[in-house]
Amino acid sequence: MATALGAGIIAVPLLSRAQTPKPPGPRIVDVAARPAFTRAVGRPEVMAQPGQLLAPGTVLRTQSPGRLQVRMADGRSFRLGGDAELRLTGQELDLRRGQIIAWVNPGQKGQASPLRIRTRVATASIVGTTVFIEASPDKVLFLSWEGRVKVDTDTGKLVQLKGGQVMAKTGERWDLPRRLTPEEARSRRARNPLFSAFTTPMDTLPLIDRQIDGLSATPAAPR
Repeated sequence: MATALGAGIIAVPLLSRAQTPKPPGPRIVDVAARPAFTRAVGRPEVMAQPGQLLAPGTVLRTQSPGRLQVRMADGRSFRLGGDAELRLTGQELDLRRGQIIAWVNPGQKGQASPLRIRTRVATASIVGTTVFIEASPDKVLFLSWEGRVKVDTDTGKLVQLKGGQVMAKTGERWDLPRRLTPEEARSRRARNPLFSAFTTPMDTLPLIDRQIDGLSATPAAPR
C-alpha cells in the first residue's frame, strides 16, 4: 500500500510535465486591411484570417493597402504591409519586399535570442526595440523607432542604430546612419499605415511617441 502510494506521488508530476502544452506557433492576430494572403509549404495561397496559425516556411503576402499583424510563439510581434512578401523561417523573418514594423514587448526585453529580419542587403537583429524596414527594388531602409537595432550589412560591416536613427542602401551605395529630425519623425509616424487601423494594440507605441518627443528636446548633431 505504501509502495503504491509512493509510486502515485511520483507519477503525478511526471504526468503533469508530459501534458504541459507547447507554446503556440506564430499566429495572425489582426488583418487591418486586404488584400492579405498566406501560403503554407506545398499548399495553395489563401486569404489571411485572424487566428490563423502559421507553420514554418509559410509565406505572407499583402497588396497595398493590405496589412496584417502576427504574434510569434515567444510573444514578439510584427506588422506587414504595402506590396509585401515575407517568409517565416524559425527565429528569422525573410522580408523579400514591402514594409515591416517589428517589436519586442517592454516586459520581454533581455531575451537571449534576437529576432532577425533578413533582406537582400542586410539582416537586422532586435532584442528590445522597435524596427521599421522598407524594401523596394532600388532601396532598402532601416529605421530604429526606439531602442538599438543591429544591422549586419552585405559589406560585412555591423552597424548599431540608436532610437530615432535611420540608414539605407540605394542601388549599391550605403548611406551613413543619421538621426531623424523631429519633423521627419512626426511625419513618418502620422502617415505610415502600419501605425493605424489595427484593432490589436502595438505595445511599444508609447515608447515610440516618447522617443519622438525626445528628438524634439535634443539638439541635432552638426553635419
